[in-house]
Amino acid sequence: MIIEQIRNATIKIHYGNKVFLIDPWLAPKDSFGSFAYLPESMPFKATDSQKSFISMPICPLPQSVEEILSGVDYYIVTHIHPDHIDMNFGGTVGHPLNKETPVLVQNKEDAQAFLNSGFKNVEILSESGISIGNAKITKVPARHGVDVPCGSAIGFIMEGEEKTLYVAGDTVWYEKVAENIDNFKPEVIVLNACAAELVGFGRLIMDSEDVEKVIKYSPDSKIILSHMDNVAHASLSRTSLSNALEKSGMLSKVLIPQDGEKLEF
Repeated sequence: MIIEQIRNATIKIHYGNKVFLIDPWLAPKDSFGSFAYLPESMPFKATDSQKSFISMPICPLPQSVEEILSGVDYYIVTHIHPDHIDMNFGGTVGHPLNKETPVLVQNKEDAQAFLNSGFKNVEILSESGISIGNAKITKVPARHGVDVPCGSAIGFIMEGEEKTLYVAGDTVWYEKVAENIDNFKPEVIVLNACAAELVGFGRLIMDSEDVEKVIKYSPDSKIILSHMDNVAHASLSRTSLSNALEKSGMLSKVLIPQDGEKLEF
């Protein structure tokens, strides 16, 4: 298994002789704009007003879009949010992607958005799992917000000849994350961990304390921290997250890859 950190929550996974591109947000640096200029139809506001004018994505892609898309067999989109998939304000999604490449999504609503955007092969992940090559991919629950969930989102499990992988997606620590670990016993776990926050929703994904809870709950797993350094509403950077985990004695338990870095298991 090879996991390549692309940028933000976008990762490229080589698993079971297939290549999966997860949450492909491929917009050029600064091109999405800032929270201050979002249309009223997108009710997202940063909790820190000083961050409202930071343009996103904050960093450039580590490779060209063509290189990132090269060899990809499937896209997996955990949910349709503008920092997980390219969105046009006209309603279409995924415009840089190859419309012939199959897309795996969480529900009928997201499937319809991709079909409306010209994608030819869209499949909904299920809790019972689907088989792709030598891998089985199973949808698992996630909670995208501590106060009010910021829409529906999922994680997923990959099982097969490789180590079992749990990509938790946009979630905070809660009982279902523990159940996912209990049910599948993943040897590798990817956590989105920049502690992003929005007005009305609270913290949307994991912070350092949530990461520590996962480490303690699944101490033998290799834990990768993703979704870093590219959205304005983040409360943690790679540096501040590393500092927090070092202070608690947990830094040695995690991997925090840089954009473009590959990890092999």
